[in-house]
Amino acid sequence: MSIAEQEPRSRIALVTGSSSGIGRSSAIALNAAGWTVILTGRRKDALEETVRLMGDDRSERTTIVVGDLAKPEFVEALFDIIRRDFGRLDLLFNNAGMGAPKQSFDRIPLDTFQEVLDLNVTSAFFCAQEAFKLMREQEPQGGRIINNGSISAYAPRPLGAAYTISKHAISGLTKSIALEGREHNIACSQIDIGNAYTSLSSSGSGQLQADGTTRVEAGFDVKHVGDALVYMAELPLEVNILSQTIMATTMPFVGRG
Repeated sequence: MSIAEQEPRSRIALVTGSSSGIGRSSAIALNAAGWTVILTGRRKDALEETVRLMGDDRSERTTIVVGDLAKPEFVEALFDIIRRDFGRLDLLFNNAGMGAPKQSFDRIPLDTFQEVLDLNVTSAFFCAQEAFKLMREQEPQGGRIINNGSISAYAPRPLGAAYTISKHAISGLTKSIALEGREHNIACSQIDIGNAYTSLSSSGSGQLQADGTTRVEAGFDVKHVGDALVYMAELPLEVNILSQTIMATTMPFVGRG
């Protein structure tokens, strides 16, 4: 049986960093598709706003758990709640992350670099590890983990080394889980997003290009990320989109600069 064929209330998804942007859009899209969605992040008011945007008729299929995903003890507590209240997990969208100030590589402070790695890499590892354990032990066995990568996982922007390094690490995480998850019916994917309009998007003043110029780049509505995520999530577990790039059609990603 595919995940899409299960009874709606039995399809359980966890979306990390669901208080805004990509996480919010994805949580709303999953909820609209009939999933029960667990939302987590550090800001209770913002998570509650995500639930409000789902509409009164759908908000009953949500649970909010507030905490800092960069702390292993919170991640463990989060998955204890999932085991206790739901008994299983069918989807983890490993979305929580942060950007970093634009800085020359030789001037990035160690504490800035560590902060980016703690949230973008270490917390993603913790969450995926706990999800893997639960998906391995539950009946029926299996589930899907989708990691939020970035176009920076393939091509860096100038002055963005800390973020770029973190997203290359996510590519390694995705492939490792996809390989080791095979015998446990656990699929793992990565979605790489380029220029979706969110609160973290750069302003209309433009993006620094590889040739030193600054250019305003095309973007797209973050809603389409949620739609793409739902498609990936509802594939049968014997099928996997290992990586998907969703981007503004004319953004200068595939050209030279």
